[in-house]
Amino acid sequence: MLSPVPEEPLLLAELKPGRPHQFDWKSSCETWSVAFSPDGSWFAWSQGHCIVKLIPWPLEEQFIPKAFEAKSRSSKNDTKGRGSPKEKTLDCGQIVWGLAFSPWPSPPGRKLWARRHPQVPDVSCLILATGLNDGQIKIWEVQTGLLLLNLSGHQDVVRDLSFTPSGNLILVSASRDKTLRIWDLNKHGKQIQVLSGHLQWVYCCSISPDCSMLCSAAGEKSVFLWSMRSYTLIRKLEGHQSSVVSCDFSPDSALLVTASYDTSVIMWDPYTGERLRSLYHTQLSPAMDDTDVHISSLRSVCFSPEGLYLATVADDRLLRIWALEVKTPIAFAPMTNGLCCTFFPHGGVIATGTRDGHVQFWTAPRVLSSLKHLCRKALRSFLTTYQVLALPIPKKMKEFLTYRTL
Repeated sequence: MLSPVPEEPLLLAELKPGRPHQFDWKSSCETWSVAFSPDGSWFAWSQGHCIVKLIPWPLEEQFIPKAFEAKSRSSKNDTKGRGSPKEKTLDCGQIVWGLAFSPWPSPPGRKLWARRHPQVPDVSCLILATGLNDGQIKIWEVQTGLLLLNLSGHQDVVRDLSFTPSGNLILVSASRDKTLRIWDLNKHGKQIQVLSGHLQWVYCCSISPDCSMLCSAAGEKSVFLWSMRSYTLIRKLEGHQSSVVSCDFSPDSALLVTASYDTSVIMWDPYTGERLRSLYHTQLSPAMDDTDVHISSLRSVCFSPEGLYLATVADDRLLRIWALEVKTPIAFAPMTNGLCCTFFPHGGVIATGTRDGHVQFWTAPRVLSSLKHLCRKALRSFLTTYQVLALPIPKKMKEFLTYRTL
């Protein structure tokens, strides 16, 4: 199922902000968030100084090494057939902390945009939400770069954003005001719920692909799991020794990973609350490590699109790739001042953002999933752990389907 000797991630491209202008003291240069659109046609880059770059994907050939040019050119020809999208610059007026694309396409939202903005072309509307330093959330149409909505309610930095994958344009925001808020963009951005309970800044929010659960991580040792149907707290997951700062669900919703300043990633069963595995960020062997680094805080964790790998970014200047079956990283890449990471939705590429406002694109493991894993992924996309355990099947099969064989 996995390559026996995975290659180290190779740096495909690095994008840097252009010549800086004169900015006021409120601006900062960090790339706090990067995101690919769900269909893989756009990349959003919070490049610091209140600016978000919307870049058509794949990148122009001048940014990609020659070994990858043929593949990039083929993909770009497909993109041109959809209307030759062009790079856009969104001036958000405030430091941008969180980014989230809506699912593609989003026909229900078309009526809203048409009523408010008759000049918008009659096309399906891919949108980007940006979470800002002043607590505002700005909603943009990707194809045109038009500002569609301003959402007000948070009293402090909007640190993270997440759309429901179902396409119903429900948006969740996480803020330093210690709350999460639920917004319905089909109702002109109406705020439909406020989730309270965290005692510290909320750093991260993630919605399960089956749209049943919401995970939120704050500057606390526990993470909260909420019901996306009733907007009530399901349970707290406790096991970290320091603040949890990042979380992500597996593509089949059967696993949840959380990353903490305690240098560990914990893999959970979100349905039962069981802790399945811990991944520790320990120092490399002297043969592999010729720099004087110390293990420090984790910044970001994310699942690969097929659900067989994880990527983590930590303050020890390393990007790590992990396989589900292995307790130690299978690959490393040196990176400086990393803050965030995300996989390309079709696999093969990882994007990382840095404190310097740069974004880097790395090769990621490509794998042909086994039939066993494909069946597990398909079944777990609609069966909870309890439903699997109730099936009249052998115990070993239940253990496999519930990821107890890790």
